[in-house]
Amino acid sequence: MLTSAEFKRSVLSNGIRLVTERIPHVRSISIGAWLNVGSRDEVPDNNGISHYIEHLLFKGTKNRTAAQIAESLESVGGHLNAFTGKELTCYYAHVLDEHLSISVEIIGDLLSNALFDSSEMEKEKKVILEELNTIEETPEELIHEYFLDDVFPDHPLGLSIIGKRENIENFNRQKVLNYLSDNYTVDRLVVAAAGNVDHDELARLVEKNFENLGKNGGQNYKPPKKPRHGKHVMENGAIQAHVCLGTHAYSYKNPKKFGLLVLNTLLGSGMSSRLFQNIREKHGIAYSVYSFIDFLYDTGLFGIYIGTDKNKVDDSIDLINRELEQLMEESISDSELDRTKSQLKGNLMLGLESTSSRMNRLAKMELYLEKHFTLDDTLNEIEKVSKEDILDIANELFTNDRIYTTILKPESRGPKAEES
Repeated sequence: MLTSAEFKRSVLSNGIRLVTERIPHVRSISIGAWLNVGSRDEVPDNNGISHYIEHLLFKGTKNRTAAQIAESLESVGGHLNAFTGKELTCYYAHVLDEHLSISVEIIGDLLSNALFDSSEMEKEKKVILEELNTIEETPEELIHEYFLDDVFPDHPLGLSIIGKRENIENFNRQKVLNYLSDNYTVDRLVVAAAGNVDHDELARLVEKNFENLGKNGGQNYKPPKKPRHGKHVMENGAIQAHVCLGTHAYSYKNPKKFGLLVLNTLLGSGMSSRLFQNIREKHGIAYSVYSFIDFLYDTGLFGIYIGTDKNKVDDSIDLINRELEQLMEESISDSELDRTKSQLKGNLMLGLESTSSRMNRLAKMELYLEKHFTLDDTLNEIEKVSKEDILDIANELFTNDRIYTTILKPESRGPKAEES
């Protein structure tokens, strides 16, 4: 069983933290180098640089060309990729256990020996600008960008991960190297691995292959402002209207997050959720409706998304608000609470059959908590959530003075935006 996985943690001689879960009955390993850096570490003038650097590390090192990097793990049936988030950047691989050595060598090479060739940097700008174009032409993604900016105004958490077009066009090698030096440092790096992995062997490989990293970058997160109430309406060429509404929520460290996980599952996760059953099945005014949460270092995000006809925006928001009000006013039944907990626990356990999910979980616990929780610990915390907890959380988060609504709808007579 995956619950019998063996956890180990160590701090290597080079200062890198290493966390592993050995699952001996699988033949694969997921390994990731996680850096506590993302768009939250940026300012408006360099917004997008974390994501840009993530792309650039794959464009060639002192030891490999971009093509050789791409072929390195695919040639043995593995997978190499990366992603940038608000607070974290990860370079990861999924390989057969026999290819652990080459995967560590490749990831270490990316982090230690990237060339940042000027011609490759200019080419990659074009790639990222095309990625930005895709987001701007996909309103169901674009609405989330606007929503974050509205919920976290004038704060790094409201910045886009991909960045602003003018920034991308103006990034240069020196800006990249300066940012890298400040943020790609040993104290902000965790290497995590899950699967049929030997901790001591991996430790030797990481010590050998991870070099040239700064020793201490430090970090000083500015807390977000208090949640605000309001509405921001924009128009563009979309066919459908898209709405996000929500507020600040709990941090990764906050024990109330388990209650919010249960509430989120009940309200907007899956076809049996209240939002799906009421808005889509009963009233038929949306194809897609769901709630979502994100736990961060010192805050979090709760939101609800709906895509609907431009003439049904007010009706859909009214229906969503009624669901929120009901959670604030009425305790849920024992049977609904038990069903929701079972759904959440089942989703969690099924997800953690993946070594990649296990690796992600390991890294986040180390970066945010500096402590390891077993799966059983997490399941026990979910089981402790009571009807009273759900009621208290709803009344804390869903008050009128802290819910912000962002609306993107088809143009009427031309582009315009209104805010209240």
